[in-house]
Order: sequence, then structure tokens, then C-alpha cells
Amino acid sequence: MPRRERNKFVKKNQVLELKIEDYAFGGKGIARIHSEEGSFVVFVPNTLPGQLVKAQIGKSSKKYAEAKLIDVLEPSENEVEVPFQDIPGAPYIQLPIDLQHQYKKESTLSLFQRIGKVENIEDLFDEFITSPNVFHYRNKMEYGFSAIGYDRENKTDADFFTLGFKRRGVWWMGDNLDKDSGLFDAQVEDNLKVIREYCEKTGLTPWHGPKKEGFFRYFVVRKSHKTSELLFNLVTTSYDLPKFDMQAFVALLKDIFGDRLAGLLHTINDEVGDRTIATSGSIELVTGKDKIVEELLGLNFEISMKSFFQTNPKSAEKLYTKVVDYALENKEAIDNTVVMDLFCGTGTIGQILASKSENAKIVGVDIVASAIEDAKKNAKRNNIEGLQFYAADVGKFLKEHPQYQNKIRTIILDPARAGIAPKTLTKIINLNADRMVYVSCNPATQARDTEQLMQAGYFIKKISLVDQFPHTAHIETVVLFEK
Repeated sequence: MPRRERNKFVKKNQVLELKIEDYAFGGKGIARIHSEEGSFVVFVPNTLPGQLVKAQIGKSSKKYAEAKLIDVLEPSENEVEVPFQDIPGAPYIQLPIDLQHQYKKESTLSLFQRIGKVENIEDLFDEFITSPNVFHYRNKMEYGFSAIGYDRENKTDADFFTLGFKRRGVWWMGDNLDKDSGLFDAQVEDNLKVIREYCEKTGLTPWHGPKKEGFFRYFVVRKSHKTSELLFNLVTTSYDLPKFDMQAFVALLKDIFGDRLAGLLHTINDEVGDRTIATSGSIELVTGKDKIVEELLGLNFEISMKSFFQTNPKSAEKLYTKVVDYALENKEAIDNTVVMDLFCGTGTIGQILASKSENAKIVGVDIVASAIEDAKKNAKRNNIEGLQFYAADVGKFLKEHPQYQNKIRTIILDPARAGIAPKTLTKIINLNADRMVYVSCNPATQARDTEQLMQAGYFIKKISLVDQFPHTAHIETVVLFEK
């Protein structure tokens, strides 16, 4: 058996100081190690050109290595001061938004050239759609309790009561959120400290990751941008529950948030797995109501704690408007025909499309049964006719309903991050539609699927990018394919 050639530049777990020179798709900074042997690339996620960072080498090959960011030692000259607390979920908050947009556009379009083999992608570019709110745009946050916290002053871990976010790359260490992070709701985050101090005074313990024990686990908040109401979910274990005064906790929330408090749910999660909703746990309403209402493009959607809903609803309106514009670009392809909305989730796109085109019949398919239930309820609430929703695996559904072959002119695709399985994509191609509007939250898998679509005779007519998550590496794409 041939011996694997040892990497001459780096060793696994080695800690290095690296200067970030470039930006690659997905928020990976590019550092280069130069020696007599040549030049070697190291990718460091969540970093920016110009930064000097401390990083630990993970996996490596002959050509490059992946490293984990430990600390930023020197900022980039492009970074600016912001009045928010830094959190792992907003690695680029100190980078001016126009520069964030530039990095996202360049790195995303290059993926379609490299992976999708699209030569003239710049000519097909339609527009870059910015988020209406650059800060405080999120409608949901999960804060975790931890018995091991990060001491920011001494840059070490220590045993103390924390409520905030996990320290980046460390599953067992929490980092207290003491003030607004700039992503969610300022009133909630400025008061998280008060909630933490209240919980600590009860004498009940926060979750200890390595020991897998403790009482307080998570504090989850959902917000309606339409009504400004807040829905809370306190996740604990059952062990010390009789010692916790739930009504006193309700009084605290009422005192802080007043009329904004829509309801409080209590989830019991005794599983050792690190999830907010336990498969075997219980969830009950303590006070108020268990749902809030959000509005998208004039339609109302009821959202529960478990519902999947767009995290940045104001930007989602712009995303869906672009999808519907692409779908309606050729009106004849919609009127009096069946439009397939595959991986439809709670059916938002289908409902907006149906409200804009009276004669279209829309068939929505998604494997998540609860999402389809929500879709049916929302369509009823919004009095939208001409919609049919099926809870099924997309590939199996197309196999079991051959009557749709050659009958569909427009398909809308909005798959999960993993993209579309090649076999399922083949079944979708076999429907023989004239056009497809493909929405993606992961352009890398969309670029991969583009190659298969081009081999089947579809070409990209237009591509738009939507910045759903400012200050992160995420970007959403909307691509119109035509035969």
C-alpha cells in the first residue's frame, strides 16, 4: 500500500498565526503559507481579507488545508466600530454592508462558473437584492444556558452561570450575551442579563454539557415584525421543576415586556442531545397564546414555536416578489395551467403566486407533514383558492403521479441546503416543463444542479442574489431556467 505523502506545510491540530489575503464563497478567508516548496492555501471560515488570525489546522490535503478560527488578533483595515456585542452568528458585522455585498456577489457568481460550468454568468446577472433591515432583522433567536462560561477578560473558560450563545467551535462553553447583538430584538437582548440574573437567583443550575445535567437549558424567542409581539419558550429538564416558580417567571416577563408578551411556553427536555425540542419531551402553554401572526406581501401567516418560517420576513418579501416576477414573466405559462411548487414548505410562494394569478392551479409538495398542515391552514385563512398541497417525498410523488408529465409548464423549486438528489432532479426534468424558477439557500449545491439541468437542455436566463442574512456568509439565489 503506497504511503500517503506527508503535508510539508502544516500538521493536523497545529496552531498558526495567519494573514487573510482573500475571500472564498461561504465566508472562508484564504491565507497562504509561502516557502521554498511553493505556496500553500489555508481556508479559515468567518474571516476577512486583511485580518491577522490565530487558527488551528483541521483536515489537509496536498493542495490546501481547512482551519478553525480561534481568535482575530488584528482587524482588517476595512472593519468599523459597531455598538453591538460580537456573537458567532454575525462574523462580518464590523464590515460595511456594501463590502459584504461585493464579497457575496463575486464569490457566488464564481461558483456558477467553476461548478456549474456557466461561462457567461456575469451577462445573466439580474440584480443584487439587499435586506430592508440591515440590523435587527431576525424573527427568532435561541439562547442557551451553560454552567461553563467564557471569561472574556482572561480569554479562558470558567465555571459560572451563562445565558447567551455557544462560543464558536466549542459545544460545551457558553458566552453571556449582555447587550444587543444587532441581529434580533434590542429590548429582548438588552434584558437578557436581567432574565439570567433572575434564573441564577433561583439557585437552580444551568445545563452542564460534559456532565449532561442541570435544570435550565434554553430560552427561545419568536417575534412578529407585523405586531411586535414576542412568544417565549423556556426549555428545562423535569428534575428540579417543583422548585421553580413558573408564575413568578411569567410576572418577570410581563414586567419587562408588557403588552409585547404574546405567550410563554414551557418545554421539558430530559434528553442528553443538544436540541431545544425533544422528541420525547412535552411542551405546554403557561400563559397567553401559542402562536403569533406574521404578514408577508399582504397575506397573514400563523406561526407557532415549531413552524418553519423565513427568519428575515422583510427580506423574504423581496425574495418571494422576485420568484413570482420570474414565474409570471411569461403569463401564458401560468394562466390555466398547473404550476408545481416543489419543496414548498408552508406554501408561501404558491399562495403569493395564486393571489397574483387567478387562473393558475398550484400543486405544492413537501416531505414535512406539519409544514403541509400549516400551508393548508394559511391558504384557508387567506381565502386563496386553486391550491393543492401534498405531504410526500418529491421524488416518490412524481413517480406516483405520472399524469403531470408534459402537463406542467412552470416549476418552482426551493430545496433544503443539500440541494436536489440527482435521481429526484431527473424526475423533475422528465416533467418536461418549459421553465423552472429555482430558489436556493446554498448556491454551491444549486451550481452543481445547474450542470445537470444544462445537460438536459435548460439554460440560465437570469440570476438574482438576495441578502437574507446580513453580517453572515449566507446568500440566497433565485435562478430562472428555460428550455
